[in-house]
Amino acid sequence: MNTAAFWDKAAPGYAARPIRDTQAYAHTLARTQSYLSKTDQMLELGCGTGGTALEHAPHVAQITATDISPAMIAIAEAKPQPEGNITFVTATLEDGAMPKGPFDVVTGFNILHLLPDPAQSLRAIAGLVKPGGLFISKTPCLAGRYSLLKPVIGAMRLVGKAPKVHFLSPARLETAIRAAGFEIIETGDFPKSPPSHFIVARRA
Repeated sequence: MNTAAFWDKAAPGYAARPIRDTQAYAHTLARTQSYLSKTDQMLELGCGTGGTALEHAPHVAQITATDISPAMIAIAEAKPQPEGNITFVTATLEDGAMPKGPFDVVTGFNILHLLPDPAQSLRAIAGLVKPGGLFISKTPCLAGRYSLLKPVIGAMRLVGKAPKVHFLSPARLETAIRAAGFEIIETGDFPKSPPSHFIVARRA
């Protein structure tokens, strides 16, 4: 099963599933929104069914929210949009369908560990951010003791129950973001265990 098909199949359950850690989610929203401006043009990578884009919409001028899954995008498009400033697009960093930008802010929440080549993807992301603009991300970092999950996830992938997952560490992730041309200006773990590593980075 290819990646888009996996997430298409997962979309109805994903849409119905409640947020697992509401406190960590709320804190991530607040920290992200503290960097946003009502004049910002924003791009969200891996928007899923659009919930986070809807949360950020009152704080920016326009959001282009993208996802690999047409089914996820269809669910997102069906949601009420009070601000009317979100465009949902089926696109990935690899398929040529991604809007070119550049954008004031690019976000990627719970996606970097799922991309085919995170380091290469970060270089592509840098090309979407204006000089002086921001890339804001949060990524589950499962290196170290959580690497014990590798065979479990591998077995689940064989039966179509899990996507490919990179087992990143916070340090490795920060190194890759700097190598892509960003200066890191804030980090945190929301939640702390397993660490879901929040990074705000400014493009040089």
